[in-house]
Amino acid sequence: MEEPWDFEFLSRIVDGFVSFLSEFVDDWLANDMRVSIFKILFSWLVVSLIAIHFAWRVYGNTVNDMYYRQGTSGQNGGTPDTAPHRSGWESAAGDTIKTHRE
Repeated sequence: MEEPWDFEFLSRIVDGFVSFLSEFVDDWLANDMRVSIFKILFSWLVVSLIAIHFAWRVYGNTVNDMYYRQGTSGQNGGTPDTAPHRSGWESAAGDTIKTHRE
């Protein structure tokens, strides 16, 4: 008894998909402004994805190596735990701290 229901359900899905495709093809072939804008944006998306794909093929290993640097110290390799020098904003141990009253 389950078979007719499954066939009817699949038939409705296929009919809906075919009608959607036929409407899409009709709109695609029309010389409408919104279709032209859609074609331009869709082409831009496809070209961008292809460019990203080729860029990743060319530079992917370099980016991966930059992210996972090999080294002996620190989590990122080569990154020191502390800064090698003190910044100009830090005062030396012997300096007196000036207040706003001075």
